[in-house]
Parts: sequence; structure tokens; C-alpha cells
Amino acid sequence: MARLPRLYAPHIPQLVQAEFVRPLAAIHDPTPSAQLDQLHEWLQRDAREYQVAVHGWLLLNDRISLLGTPPDAQALPKLIQSLGRRIAAGMRHGRVFSSRYRSALIQPGHWLVPTQVWLESLPVTLHYVDRPQAWPWSSAATHTGTDHRYDALLTDHPDYWQLGNTPFARQARYAERLADGLPSSQSTRIRDALFGQWALGEPDFLADLRSRATRRIAPAPRGRPRKNTDAAAAV
Repeated sequence: MARLPRLYAPHIPQLVQAEFVRPLAAIHDPTPSAQLDQLHEWLQRDAREYQVAVHGWLLLNDRISLLGTPPDAQALPKLIQSLGRRIAAGMRHGRVFSSRYRSALIQPGHWLVPTQVWLESLPVTLHYVDRPQAWPWSSAATHTGTDHRYDALLTDHPDYWQLGNTPFARQARYAERLADGLPSSQSTRIRDALFGQWALGEPDFLADLRSRATRRIAPAPRGRPRKNTDAAAAV
């Protein structure tokens, strides 16, 4: 089956995930801190180079995950390709990523913050740590105000700013959202959109997006196309 072209629409955030062929370390091995620090440095450099506004990010032993808005259709592919070249040259030889990176378009105003919560909660979901803020290599600590080492990488989305009128209020409200987690139905929709490489949003958003996206934004209906009964009757 031919693979789908990259899905892109102007000014729409994307959730992106690229998995490594071989993890930097097993979850229960010592954390590869130096390698994760290097990955962060490369990510910050390439995000600046390709002008991708990064709203959320996560580096784990086995993957790179991003939530960001690219300036054009080529920016995110170039960013991931650049990271792959840097990793191959400076960290490990041979193939870096297990397959093409996955991506999904995310509706602002409705799904952006839940998707950010989903991304930053992965270290808990995957049993690295017991709280999202406890994993240093993600945007969770910045968004909750517990650690500001990596602030320079982030460009907060307006949806995050809507959580409060002051930095303290936003951080406190977002910390509550992280602690509460997501309903399983929301997590499933986010995960399905990412792994299917579709758009995630409500019907009105999806209807508008169909005219602006670079390809089909949702799976085609199963089964054969329905016949036009009026036309058939006229034959």
C-alpha cells in the first residue's frame, strides 16, 4: 500500500512522534542524561533554524515527541531529518528512526491543551516517573513553573495562555490539568489520530480543514462507495 503524503494545513499545530530503532537505554537502566541533554540542544537549534514554534516537547529513551506549529509544509520534515542526521553522526551509527515519523493535525481552542497534557504525561504512562514534572526532558516542568532550564525552546500556544491571567495562575491551572489526567476517551482519540496520521478535532473544524489540508484528513469510509440510486433508476 502506498504511504500517505504528509498532512499539513497552514497555521494548524501538529503532534509529532519519531521512535528510535534502538532505545538509548531500557527504562530501568540508568537514565542516559548526557544523550538526552544533547538531544535537547539539537532540538532547540533545529526548531530555531526551521522556525517551528514548539508548544510542547518530550525526549524519552525511545522517542522524540513534539507539539508545534510549523511555518510551512516542509519545516517539520526538515527538523526531524536534521535531528536524524545529527544523531547518526554524533551519537550512534546507522539507521536512527524505526520508521517515518507520525503526525496529526490538532484543533486549536479545543484539543491543543489536552494533546499537550497527553504528550507531557507519557513519562508517567510509560512508567519512567510518577509525576510528569519529575521527568526533566520535557516541557511539563516549564508549563507548571517547577523548572525553567528549558524555557528557551518553548513558544507557548495561545490556548495555554487562556488558562490564567498571570504566569502563576497558568502554571497552577496547568498543574491541575496534568494531575487530573485525561479521560480515556480523549487519550484514545489523540493516540488514534497520531498513529493513523489524521486530523483531530470537532466536526466544524474538520469540515473547514478539508479544503485547506494537503490530503485527506480522516480515514475513508469502509466498504464500497454507495451507489447514486437516482442515477441508477434513470438508466
